Amino acid sequence: MRIYKVGGAVRDRLLGIAVTDIDRVVVGATTEEMLAKGFRPVGADFPVFLHPKTGEEYALARTERKSGRGYGGFTFHASPDVTLEEDLIRRDLTINAMAEDDEQNLTDPYHGQRDLEARILRHVSPAFAEDPLRVLRVARFAARYAELGFTVATETLELMRQLSESGELQALTAERSWKEISRALMENQPQVFIEVLRACGALKVLMPEVDALFGVPQPAIHHPEIDTGAHTLSVLQQAAHHKQPLTVRWACLLHDLGKGLTPKEQWPRHIAHESKGLKLIKAVNERFKAPRDCQELALLVGEYHTHGHRALELKASTLLELLQSFDVYRRPQRFEEFIAACEMDARGRKGLEERSYPQADYLRGAAATARSVAVQPLLEQGFKGPELGEAIKRERLKALKAYKEASS
Repeated sequence: MRIYKVGGAVRDRLLGIAVTDIDRVVVGATTEEMLAKGFRPVGADFPVFLHPKTGEEYALARTERKSGRGYGGFTFHASPDVTLEEDLIRRDLTINAMAEDDEQNLTDPYHGQRDLEARILRHVSPAFAEDPLRVLRVARFAARYAELGFTVATETLELMRQLSESGELQALTAERSWKEISRALMENQPQVFIEVLRACGALKVLMPEVDALFGVPQPAIHHPEIDTGAHTLSVLQQAAHHKQPLTVRWACLLHDLGKGLTPKEQWPRHIAHESKGLKLIKAVNERFKAPRDCQELALLVGEYHTHGHRALELKASTLLELLQSFDVYRRPQRFEEFIAACEMDARGRKGLEERSYPQADYLRGAAATARSVAVQPLLEQGFKGPELGEAIKRERLKALKAYKEASS
């Protein structure tokens, strides 16, 4: 029995990055031997065990063979006869197909260290094209390591293109796709994830609504970058730069989908793109079964982001309707995330990344003003039921009018 660290733990150590997760592969062992040593089995599809003391994962060396469509369409074979090299060749990228023993002696049969030094993401073998999930994984790694200068090898991008055209991507489950998408969006350069998916043709398969934004012009007076797709990538980049949560990043990616529906004869204007885009945002939300908080914020940002930009001009009644739509009284955090998405949208424009966004503080002040209206005096005046609701609304409107006057 020989035990090796594999994959990310080896890759990140060689890159000088802090190692957080350690995967280990066990060569020359049987399930019975692992159980005899106190390891606890957890793998449903192939033999994975938890260490009896540390709880870390140990997997038996295995080979795999394509047996069906999609990420799950594989049969696995694990036995003491499977070599370390046979286990490593089934992995996706050369930089993930290295192993080391406890003395840090490196086993690198597929030249992962060379590709690390060259800053290249390259597939290990032609079997790469058997697993459609790898398209998303490579794009995610490209986003993660973009700051270090990594790019996808031309031949790997070609395999990804073949996978995108094969129909295999449609076999991915929503859960697996969302796991990769959400992780990629939380990288430091999430826009690279979208760029790589677009470069290999996967974006038009997975998110045709986002792909359709590229080549769609916007008025240069508001958007110096002009192209709606380029703007979307910049907004996503700003969201990452400002350390926004997943909910905000997801909303930033989807906020302008309605512009992809504008007839060419109306370009570069996009009348009512906010409301037109809602059906597209809903479709993408449902396709990937995004978490409820991500779905809700994406729809709200899509519908109201121009209200956010025009906040200083809004009538007090419109401002109150906006606050009501977000239920700022019970869900203040959601409105704060809306403000953040609006600010990222404003900053995601060429040359305007550092421009101030006074609307943010104005909207926060409006929300605080509406929340400050006391209900108790109205109860003491005898209001109840629907009449109480109308009375609260009148008082909030009065307070917002005073706030607007004081702010002008």
